[in-house]
Amino acid sequence: EFATPRAILTGHDYEITCAAICAELGLVISGSKEGPCLIHSMNGDLLRTLEGPETLEGPENCLRPKLIQASREGHCVIYYENGLFCVFSVNGRLQATMETDDKIK
Repeated sequence: EFATPRAILTGHDYEITCAAICAELGLVISGSKEGPCLIHSMNGDLLRTLEGPETLEGPENCLRPKLIQASREGHCVIYYENGLFCVFSVNGRLQATMETDDKIK
């Protein structure tokens, strides 16, 4: 028997660089190379767009998500290539930011 996808998630214009699944909340959070992070339901519905803070100017400083982690309490932590951590609520509200010079893997 062949496996078939449960849902097809759309909305990114560029390749996906990171993703997290929060089964407790029924959410899939993904980030793309040149764009925002998106929150989808497990059924494939696009729910929210997570935009990083507007502290950086110009396309060469675009916030590129590198790592994503979601919690069952409804928080999403995103680490961007430039060393910026952002915490979002599941409703898409930016709650906190922190910059680091360390290389996070």
